[in-house]
Amino acid sequence: MTAIEQTEAARPRGTRLPRRARRNQLLGAAQEVFVAQGYHSAAMDDIAERAGVSKPVLYQHFPGKLELYLALLDQHCESLLQAVRTALASTTDNKLRVAATMDAYFAYVEDEGGAFRLVFESDLTNEPAVRERVDRVSLQCAEAISDVIAGDTGLSKDESMLLAVGLGGVSQVVARYWLSSQSAIPRDTAVQLLTSLAWRGIAGFPLHGIDQH
Repeated sequence: MTAIEQTEAARPRGTRLPRRARRNQLLGAAQEVFVAQGYHSAAMDDIAERAGVSKPVLYQHFPGKLELYLALLDQHCESLLQAVRTALASTTDNKLRVAATMDAYFAYVEDEGGAFRLVFESDLTNEPAVRERVDRVSLQCAEAISDVIAGDTGLSKDESMLLAVGLGGVSQVVARYWLSSQSAIPRDTAVQLLTSLAWRGIAGFPLHGIDQH
Protein backbone atom coordinates (compact mmCIF):
# COMPACT_ATOMS: atom_id res chain seq x y z
CA MET A 1 0.00 0.00 0.00
CA THR A 2 1.41 3.38 -0.98
CA ALA A 3 1.57 6.34 1.38
CA ILE A 4 -1.32 8.03 -0.41
CA GLU A 5 -3.44 4.86 -0.30
CA GLN A 6 -2.70 4.60 3.41
CA THR A 7 -3.82 8.19 3.82
CA GLU A 8 -7.16 7.36 2.20
CA ALA A 9 -7.58 4.29 4.39
CA ALA A 10 -6.72 6.07 7.63
CA ARG A 11 -8.19 9.54 7.15
CA PRO A 12 -11.04 9.52 9.77
CA ARG A 13 -10.04 11.33 12.96
CA GLY A 14 -9.61 9.46 16.20
CA THR A 15 -8.11 6.32 14.67
CA ARG A 16 -5.01 5.14 16.52
CA LEU A 17 -2.31 3.76 14.25
CA PRO A 18 1.11 2.25 14.92
CA ARG A 19 3.80 4.93 14.71
CA ARG A 20 5.19 3.76 11.35
CA ALA A 21 1.73 3.55 9.81
CA ARG A 22 0.88 7.02 11.11
CA ARG A 23 4.12 8.42 9.70
CA ASN A 24 3.37 6.90 6.28
CA GLN A 25 -0.15 8.29 6.44
CA LEU A 26 1.16 11.77 7.20
CA LEU A 27 3.69 11.55 4.37
CA GLY A 28 0.91 10.56 1.99
CA ALA A 29 -1.19 13.54 3.05
CA ALA A 30 1.79 15.87 2.80
CA GLN A 31 2.54 14.61 -0.72
CA GLU A 32 -0.98 15.40 -1.85
CA VAL A 33 -0.81 18.92 -0.42
CA PHE A 34 2.73 19.75 -1.58
CA VAL A 35 2.09 18.47 -5.10
CA ALA A 36 -1.16 20.41 -5.37
CA GLN A 37 -0.06 23.66 -3.72
CA GLY A 38 3.74 23.75 -3.75
CA TYR A 39 5.86 24.12 -0.65
CA HIS A 40 5.35 27.82 -0.02
CA SER A 41 1.56 27.75 -0.30
CA ALA A 42 1.10 24.59 1.73
CA ALA A 43 0.42 24.88 5.45
CA MET A 44 0.77 22.35 8.22
CA ASP A 45 -2.92 22.98 8.97
CA ASP A 46 -3.75 21.79 5.44
CA ILE A 47 -1.66 18.65 5.84
CA ALA A 48 -3.14 17.80 9.25
CA GLU A 49 -6.63 18.34 7.87
CA ARG A 50 -5.88 16.20 4.84
CA ALA A 51 -4.58 13.41 7.07
CA GLY A 52 -7.50 13.70 9.46
CA VAL A 53 -5.32 14.39 12.49
CA SER A 54 -4.71 17.30 14.84
CA LYS A 55 -1.66 19.55 14.37
CA PRO A 56 -0.09 18.28 17.62
CA VAL A 57 -0.15 14.75 16.18
CA LEU A 58 1.54 15.99 13.02
CA TYR A 59 4.21 17.81 15.04
CA GLN A 60 4.87 14.66 17.08
CA HIS A 61 6.26 13.10 13.90
CA PHE A 62 7.73 16.12 12.10
CA PRO A 63 8.98 19.23 13.92
CA GLY A 64 8.25 21.53 11.00
CA LYS A 65 7.16 21.85 7.39
CA LEU A 66 10.69 21.70 6.01
CA GLU A 67 11.50 18.49 7.88
CA LEU A 68 8.29 16.95 6.53
CA TYR A 69 9.14 18.04 2.99
CA LEU A 70 12.68 16.65 3.27
CA ALA A 71 11.42 13.30 4.56
CA LEU A 72 9.11 13.08 1.57
CA LEU A 73 11.87 14.14 -0.79
CA ASP A 74 14.23 11.49 0.62
CA GLN A 75 11.58 8.83 0.06
CA HIS A 76 10.96 9.72 -3.56
CA CYS A 77 14.60 10.32 -4.47
CA GLU A 78 15.32 6.81 -3.24
CA SER A 79 12.40 5.46 -5.30
CA LEU A 80 13.81 7.02 -8.46
CA LEU A 81 17.31 5.71 -7.80
CA GLN A 82 16.05 2.19 -7.16
CA ALA A 83 13.92 2.29 -10.33
CA VAL A 84 16.96 3.26 -12.43
CA ARG A 85 19.18 0.62 -10.82
CA THR A 86 16.51 -2.04 -11.33
CA ALA A 87 16.15 -1.07 -14.99
CA LEU A 88 19.91 -1.27 -15.57
CA ALA A 89 20.07 -4.70 -13.96
CA SER A 90 17.03 -6.06 -15.79
CA THR A 91 18.90 -7.26 -18.88
CA THR A 92 22.34 -7.62 -20.42
CA ASP A 93 21.07 -6.54 -23.84
CA ASN A 94 22.24 -2.95 -24.04
CA LYS A 95 19.47 -1.65 -26.31
CA LEU A 96 16.86 -3.17 -24.01
CA ARG A 97 18.77 -1.74 -21.06
CA VAL A 98 18.53 1.76 -22.55
CA ALA A 99 14.80 1.27 -23.13
CA ALA A 100 14.24 0.00 -19.59
CA THR A 101 16.10 2.97 -18.14
CA MET A 102 14.14 5.45 -20.25
CA ASP A 103 10.91 3.75 -19.19
CA ALA A 104 11.91 3.98 -15.53
CA TYR A 105 11.91 7.77 -15.84
CA PHE A 106 8.60 7.79 -17.73
CA ALA A 107 6.99 5.52 -15.13
CA TYR A 108 8.29 7.69 -12.32
CA VAL A 109 6.90 10.85 -13.92
CA GLU A 110 3.58 9.20 -14.81
CA ASP A 111 2.90 7.96 -11.27
CA GLU A 112 -0.46 9.38 -10.25
CA GLY A 113 0.88 10.69 -6.95
CA GLY A 114 2.90 13.34 -8.79
CA ALA A 115 5.96 12.81 -6.59
CA PHE A 116 8.28 13.71 -9.48
CA ARG A 117 7.21 17.33 -9.03
CA LEU A 118 8.88 17.36 -5.62
CA VAL A 119 12.14 16.15 -7.18
CA PHE A 120 12.25 17.82 -10.60
CA GLU A 121 9.89 20.80 -10.22
CA SER A 122 10.24 21.86 -6.60
CA ASP A 123 9.58 25.50 -5.71
CA LEU A 124 12.13 25.14 -2.91
CA THR A 125 15.34 24.54 -4.86
CA ASN A 126 16.89 27.65 -3.28
CA GLU A 127 16.86 25.75 0.03
CA PRO A 128 20.33 24.11 0.35
CA ALA A 129 18.99 20.89 1.89
CA VAL A 130 16.56 20.44 -1.00
CA ARG A 131 19.10 21.34 -3.67
CA GLU A 132 21.60 18.91 -2.18
CA ARG A 133 19.13 16.03 -2.30
CA VAL A 134 18.00 16.75 -5.86
CA ASP A 135 21.60 17.09 -7.07
CA ARG A 136 22.60 13.94 -5.21
CA VAL A 137 19.92 11.70 -6.73
CA SER A 138 20.67 13.05 -10.21
CA LEU A 139 24.34 12.26 -9.63
CA GLN A 140 23.63 8.79 -8.22
CA CYS A 141 21.41 7.90 -11.19
CA ALA A 142 24.10 9.14 -13.56
CA GLU A 143 26.76 7.14 -11.71
CA ALA A 144 24.69 3.97 -12.04
CA ILE A 145 24.31 4.54 -15.79
CA SER A 146 27.97 5.53 -16.11
CA ASP A 147 29.17 2.30 -14.50
CA VAL A 148 27.38 0.28 -17.19
CA ILE A 149 28.68 2.48 -20.02
CA ALA A 150 32.25 2.30 -18.76
CA GLY A 151 32.09 -1.46 -18.28
CA ASP A 152 30.71 -2.09 -21.76
CA THR A 153 32.67 0.44 -23.80
CA GLY A 154 35.94 0.89 -22.00
CA LEU A 155 35.47 4.66 -22.03
CA SER A 156 37.08 6.59 -19.20
CA LYS A 157 35.16 7.41 -16.04
CA ASP A 158 34.83 11.06 -17.06
CA GLU A 159 33.68 10.22 -20.58
CA SER A 160 31.16 7.66 -19.34
CA MET A 161 29.82 10.09 -16.75
CA LEU A 162 29.31 12.79 -19.37
CA LEU A 163 27.24 10.40 -21.50
CA ALA A 164 25.33 9.17 -18.46
CA VAL A 165 24.37 12.67 -17.35
CA GLY A 166 23.12 13.32 -20.87
CA LEU A 167 21.03 10.15 -20.98
CA GLY A 168 19.49 10.73 -17.56
CA GLY A 169 18.82 14.39 -18.25
CA VAL A 170 17.18 13.72 -21.59
CA SER A 171 15.05 10.97 -20.07
CA GLN A 172 13.55 13.07 -17.29
CA VAL A 173 13.10 16.23 -19.38
CA VAL A 174 11.34 14.39 -22.22
CA ALA A 175 9.22 12.36 -19.80
CA ARG A 176 8.06 15.54 -18.07
CA TYR A 177 7.30 17.20 -21.41
CA TRP A 178 5.38 14.11 -22.52
CA LEU A 179 3.22 14.24 -19.39
CA SER A 180 2.67 18.00 -19.24
CA SER A 181 1.78 18.28 -22.92
CA GLN A 182 -0.85 15.54 -22.53
CA SER A 183 0.66 13.93 -25.59
CA ALA A 184 -1.46 11.56 -27.65
CA ILE A 185 1.62 9.36 -28.00
CA PRO A 186 1.31 6.27 -25.75
CA ARG A 187 4.02 5.86 -23.15
CA ASP A 188 5.53 2.75 -24.75
CA THR A 189 5.73 4.50 -28.13
CA ALA A 190 7.32 7.57 -26.54
CA VAL A 191 9.89 5.35 -24.83
CA GLN A 192 10.63 3.56 -28.11
CA LEU A 193 11.18 6.87 -29.92
CA LEU A 194 13.50 8.20 -27.24
CA THR A 195 15.34 4.87 -27.06
CA SER A 196 15.91 4.95 -30.82
CA LEU A 197 17.40 8.43 -30.55
CA ALA A 198 19.65 7.51 -27.63
CA TRP A 199 20.66 4.15 -29.05
CA ARG A 200 21.81 5.66 -32.35
CA GLY A 201 24.35 7.60 -30.32
CA ILE A 202 25.42 5.14 -27.65
CA ALA A 203 25.66 2.20 -30.07
CA GLY A 204 28.40 4.08 -31.89
CA PHE A 205 30.81 3.21 -29.10
CA PRO A 206 32.28 -0.27 -29.64
CA LEU A 207 31.85 -2.89 -26.95
CA HIS A 208 34.92 -3.22 -24.76
CA GLY A 209 36.93 -6.39 -25.31
CA ILE A 210 35.40 -7.22 -28.70
CA ASP A 211 37.69 -7.08 -31.70
CA GLN A 212 36.42 -4.80 -34.45
CA HIS A 213 37.19 -6.11 -37.96
